[in-house]
Amino acid sequence: MTTATSPTPYRGIASSVALHAALAAGVVLTLAPLVWMLAASLMPSGQATTYPPSLIPRGATLDHYRDLFTRLSLARNFANSAIVAGVTTLCSLLFNSMAGYAFAKLRFRGRDAIFSALLLGLVIPPQVGMLPLFVLMKEMHLVNTYWGAIAPSAASVFGIFLIRQYVLSIPDELLDAARMDGATEWRIYWSVVLPLAAPILVTLAVFVFMSAWNDFMWPLIVLSDDAKYTLPVALANLSGEHVQDTELMMAGAVVTLAPVLVAFVALQRFYIRGIMMGSVKG
Repeated sequence: MTTATSPTPYRGIASSVALHAALAAGVVLTLAPLVWMLAASLMPSGQATTYPPSLIPRGATLDHYRDLFTRLSLARNFANSAIVAGVTTLCSLLFNSMAGYAFAKLRFRGRDAIFSALLLGLVIPPQVGMLPLFVLMKEMHLVNTYWGAIAPSAASVFGIFLIRQYVLSIPDELLDAARMDGATEWRIYWSVVLPLAAPILVTLAVFVFMSAWNDFMWPLIVLSDDAKYTLPVALANLSGEHVQDTELMMAGAVVTLAPVLVAFVALQRFYIRGIMMGSVKG
């Protein structure tokens, strides 16, 4: 009588080794440009363009960072990005959470039709709406103002959809109990829904902050004053003026990347939890 042979343990070990090797290769390919960017930002001028390229700075220096914030006044652009990204994130959390709660839990005529119409906006490329959006900002006298850079991202179809999907998972019985206790809809939203929706709010905050901080096209269109440029726009202008100074460009890239990287790492646990729980209901 023959018995079925089980797979040899070596096959499982080989599969595990291959999987971990592939993951390690992916990590190396992802981190290598970032590591070189950081190393190049610390190199003396001209060292980053030598061949073969050097991965370790010889005579590391912070002169390029010093030049960014003194000679080139990049601190003002950094502050502009912080204002635009910070206010955009706060407005987005407020407006998207209110709209998401309304579409998920409030009953009013045309709710589903309006929400379906909103979802159509997800398939429209943002570039298509930039011209009419600029005209609208001009009519509202918001061109070359911080609010002109903030307003278009203060609420989004994606943000409303994300919040709505999460709020659908909150039991109706909990909200009904609050209404029976005499709570108004605003009190229910503020004291019940927002605390329960904290994971998805953190997720949305990370999305919005990273998008607003890294946005290049819209601030370039709506802002015309150099003093109001955000960091990506200022860095693009910097690359045109100092195209040969690779080390200075890499220092500017590090300054631009650092805040969003820190924010993502600090909020990663909440971000992943919100992504996983936001798809509980459709």
